[in-house]
Amino acid sequence: MKKLLYNLRTINFANFAHPLRTLRLSAFLFVTFVSQAQQKITLEKALELAKSNNIDLKIADKEIEKQTVLKKTAFQPDPLQVQYQGGQFNSVDFDHNVSVQQFFPLGNVTKANRQLQEELAKLAEKRKALSSYELEKAVTLAYYQYLYGISIQKLNSELNEIYTKFLKNAELRFKTGESGNIEVISAKAKVKEIETQKEQLNYDLAIYQKQLQFFVQTNENIIPDETTSLQYPFIENKDSKAEILLSDFYQQQISVYQKEAGTFKANRIPKLGLGYFAQTINTESLFQGFTAGLQIPIFGGVNTAKAKASEISISQSQLALDKNKIILNLQKEELQNNFQKQQKNLDYYQNEGLQYANQIIDTAQKSYANGDMSYWSYISFLNQAIDIKKQLAEATHSFNQSAIELQFPTIKNN
Repeated sequence: MKKLLYNLRTINFANFAHPLRTLRLSAFLFVTFVSQAQQKITLEKALELAKSNNIDLKIADKEIEKQTVLKKTAFQPDPLQVQYQGGQFNSVDFDHNVSVQQFFPLGNVTKANRQLQEELAKLAEKRKALSSYELEKAVTLAYYQYLYGISIQKLNSELNEIYTKFLKNAELRFKTGESGNIEVISAKAKVKEIETQKEQLNYDLAIYQKQLQFFVQTNENIIPDETTSLQYPFIENKDSKAEILLSDFYQQQISVYQKEAGTFKANRIPKLGLGYFAQTINTESLFQGFTAGLQIPIFGGVNTAKAKASEISISQSQLALDKNKIILNLQKEELQNNFQKQQKNLDYYQNEGLQYANQIIDTAQKSYANGDMSYWSYISFLNQAIDIKKQLAEATHSFNQSAIELQFPTIKNN
């Protein structure tokens, strides 16, 4: 039996790595300690655990928290200026002067800063939504990858049962002189081959299990619930979640640049300064007074240039949104065509192919047992039926991949 291993793609946005060598080592340990308790979970539970445990999402939560805290920095007065002066600045006597001065932003600078920070917090939420989307896709792929491994393992067990029965018949026919020893040797070789494949399948299952555990990020030895249907329950949704997430992200990015431009423009407004001083004159005290002044940004071209740069960034984000919408729509069309192709292929094997395979096996076994069929004819029909069942498993696996990809098309956000 051909070894089929579907390699889960690397999820770029959430920076989900795929350490294959680590998974293979873990697979070895998994098979070695296969007696350890395993917790069977549904896909819904796996997704719930992943979104709760995933470190990338926790980091995203911290980013949201950080941006929320930074809202308190909206009011940004200059540092308090404290100055002392001592010397002969009034007469020959040594006098003292202490002054304090504070400049405050005027106009809507504080409001602009607060609005910018609010938009940055929302942008962090949009990034988390994208990460959560990619995580959901990765967990779903890993979950059904394991179920595919289980289906291959069950097929292997079915083959073992068929050939074990065939071996018994061959041995009986040899003893009665109805056939030669070649049938017995061939049957024993096939049974041994199937047993070897079973061990290899155990390693494959261990790798699939570790892939799922990697994305869920749990120390618990979780496996998918084997009672789950092997076929992914695809539900076509006209309102594409990917398109909504993509638009939300870029629209929010545009909002950030708009508020950023507003902040730079607001910084062109003068700042008001208020002060207080106290001093001695001819060593007599205490004389005091107040000061008021303005900080005028004479060279305001810096903030003007920064505001224009932010406006350019707005145009860039809009162009990126338009570009990625085109890419997403083309991708969905391609995925839709592949999905329909895999759907038709699966329909054949489910509606006709499997029935043919079972009929071939049943008829061949009865005919061979009754002596109505030669050994070579029996093997030929048996291999045909087995190949049909293998193709059904592979067709289901291909359908699942195409369905999940169509449900979760890749989002480009760069």
